[in-house]
This record gives sequence, structure tokens and C-alpha cells, in this order.
Amino acid sequence: MTPSRGQTDAERGFIIPIGGAVRKRRNPVILEQFLEICGGKNAVIAVIPTATKVEENGKVYSELFSAMGASKVICLNINKRTDCNRDDYLSQIEESTGIFISGGNQLRLSTILGGTPIAKLIRRLNADGVHIAGTSAGAAILPEHMISGGRSGSTPTPRSVSLTPGLGLTNSIVIDQHFRQRDRLGRILAAIAYSPFLTGIGIDENTAAFIAPNNIFTVFGSGAVTVVDPSEMKATSASIADPGDAISIANVKLHVLAAGSTYNLNTHTAKILDSDFVTLSVNK
Repeated sequence: MTPSRGQTDAERGFIIPIGGAVRKRRNPVILEQFLEICGGKNAVIAVIPTATKVEENGKVYSELFSAMGASKVICLNINKRTDCNRDDYLSQIEESTGIFISGGNQLRLSTILGGTPIAKLIRRLNADGVHIAGTSAGAAILPEHMISGGRSGSTPTPRSVSLTPGLGLTNSIVIDQHFRQRDRLGRILAAIAYSPFLTGIGIDENTAAFIAPNNIFTVFGSGAVTVVDPSEMKATSASIADPGDAISIANVKLHVLAAGSTYNLNTHTAKILDSDFVTLSVNK
């Protein structure tokens, strides 16, 4: 699956995975930056709380974006696959300048949204310039390959990770969330051992990677983004390792990037800034 080509000549919108536990009221820099690139006071935000059965989740984000000054906030309570065919939901998403997918269970997201008219519309809108953010499970589902489960720990094994199709906004990365807090280095290493053309992006809580249309991302938030770069990988034992064995991986690069740092997914180069004050260039 490749990212949608879209229907206009607009640049692709930002793709914004957030590592979970995003600050909502005390210094909410990530959500403020998302709202700003979506148009600030002119922003129309669609909130999709499908990953959780907790009804208050969508309401919390809807009220928050409204309080921050968004022009309009729409909460789409998509709880079953048939909801994804609703014309009113599709038309409401169509008018959005930003889409926010909240956290919960990755498999609930993929089994409800996957392959539906809403999933296809989200892909097309992102290609046409609409910005898509997701936190926790909502971050994991953004790329083509989604980490749907696995085990904690620093050493990769065949049992470390389970992969499932995601939304497919990008096909060059795989994302893991709550990264440092839940000790998930081993499972993202296992993911890239299975699929060495992917770049692994592990995102700490209250941290986000704002991936621009040119495939350079900027880090925002209080934690770090760990980049696992297999572009020069020499070998891996993933194909012969037994279920309980460690997987060997030779010549993988690792970067740990705090706020203000950038990473070019095309050239696999990192730049560390000496300030956490950053701005994003967005064509509105």
C-alpha cells in the first residue's frame, strides 16, 4: 500500500504521531502546535475517539480544542464499521483542516476503520494537505505497518512484536509509543529486523514528531524520539531465530532526539538544535 496521491496539487499534510499521555492543560505545547498548523482560530478539527470505549475521551479533546480557539470541533463517535459509511460523518471529515485520533486499543482502531470509506477519506485528505495527528494507539495506526502488540524489553525476539496493517499515510516508518516509559526498544528493533526498509520511530510520552511534507520531522514535547535507522543494516537473524531466541541485527544506527531536533527520513540524517523553541513552516 502506498500513500494516497490525493486529488489536488497541494502539499501533503503533516503526519503527527504523539507518544501518549499528551499534556492537555498544563503547558500543552503539542496540541497548541497542532491547532496552529491546522489554522489556529480558523481550524476545523475532527476528533476520532474510536480506539477507546470510554465516551468521555472524545468529549475531553473536543472541549480542549474549542477552549484553545478552534473555529469548529467535530467529535465522530465511530464505534462500529457501519458507522464508517455514514454520509454525515464523511461530510464532516471532508470539511476539516485537521484530524485528531485519540488513544486506546490499536486493534480496535484497525478493525473498525481499516478499509472503510472513512479510512480512505483520511488518506486522501492528508495527501491533499489536511494534517493528521494521533496519540498512543492513534499514533501507531498512522503508517502502513502498525505495531499492534508485543513484549517489553530491550532485546528483540520473534515474540517481541506483532504487526498489522495501519492507515498507510506513510509507508517508510513504523511507530511505537509510550516508548521509554514501557521499555519498547526490543519490539521496534524486531519490527525493523522483519522489515528493514522501515525506519523505526519510538516516541516517549508527551512527545511528538511533526513529520512535514518533505519527510523531515521536528520533535516537540518533554521527552525524546528514538530513531532506529536500518538503512545500512548488514545482516539480521530474524529469519532463523526460534520464538524464544534473541534476534541479531548488525550495523543499525540509533538516534535519541529531544525537543527542537530534526530528522530527515529521506537522507537518514539528524540535526540536534540547541533550543527547544521551534516553529514549523506551513503553507496555509
